[in-house]
Amino acid sequence: MREITYRQALNEALAEELERDPDVFLMGEEVAEYQGAYKVSHGLLQRFGPTRVIDTPISENGFAGLGVGAAMVGLRPIIEFMTFSFSLVAFDQVVNNAPNMFTMSGGQFNIAVTFRGPNGPAHQLGATHSHATENFYASVPGLKVCTPATPRDAKGLLKTAVRDDNPVLVLEAELLYSSKGMVEPPDEELLIPLGKADVKREGSDVSVICYAQTVPLALKVASQLEEEDISAEIVDLRSIKPLDEKAIFDSVAKTHRVVIVEQDHPFCGVGAEVCYRIQKNIFDALDAPIIRVSQEDVPMPYNERLEHAVLPNAEKLIAAVKQVCYA
Repeated sequence: MREITYRQALNEALAEELERDPDVFLMGEEVAEYQGAYKVSHGLLQRFGPTRVIDTPISENGFAGLGVGAAMVGLRPIIEFMTFSFSLVAFDQVVNNAPNMFTMSGGQFNIAVTFRGPNGPAHQLGATHSHATENFYASVPGLKVCTPATPRDAKGLLKTAVRDDNPVLVLEAELLYSSKGMVEPPDEELLIPLGKADVKREGSDVSVICYAQTVPLALKVASQLEEEDISAEIVDLRSIKPLDEKAIFDSVAKTHRVVIVEQDHPFCGVGAEVCYRIQKNIFDALDAPIIRVSQEDVPMPYNERLEHAVLPNAEKLIAAVKQVCYA
């Protein structure tokens, strides 16, 4: 094991899959000559050439559609959106074409396309560049959605996504690109299955269910709560769809209290679905009502202090945990 950054882990995953399968190619805005807006594709053009690492015009609907078409003829495109906020321009391709083509063609076409790029709020990017899109895409039949929070998960989930015969979205938390973590060396194959959550920290008093950039927040808060004799178990969903119900239910049965912390808005959010499934399937295990900590239901402000007030933060999460623990 060695320590690398989140962006390095993604870069390794891309390089390994491009090397492994000649049908894989990477396409998006500035992925080649500029080596990625966030340098995730650093060095790939020089290594694999311009037919495998392809710069595109600023036309998300166009190159997302090209990716779907390429998948229809047997290739395995990786489509990078400079930010998933821009994927909304390609909503027709991602939502209407990619997930429906297999069924509507009577099984003639597998759409083995991976859509990836930064997702969710970052720092002072304003309302139009701060969308957390996981709730949009997870609601669509035929799409798989994963949200890695660590370098190891980022590498393992991206490699698995590229090999999947269905459209997969890898939503990378923009604020985590420089974060570091331990990852297996490149000569060891790392594949993490979709739909498999991970308990990032064992605990006994409350289950904190989280994903993406709320995972480091939850781990930080768990350390603070330990000083007050509150033991928080941190469950990282890793995949939004498919969702690992068993891991969630096992944790709830152990702690009997739940706080869900998410990076998207509360209305129709991921946390609402998780909350529903818990109360439907394991209601009798709960000793307190479930509490959700999410963005406020407003467009993201540019002002730094207002942005902090809108986002989930340590103060909000600590208050929620203490409330469910009646502390």
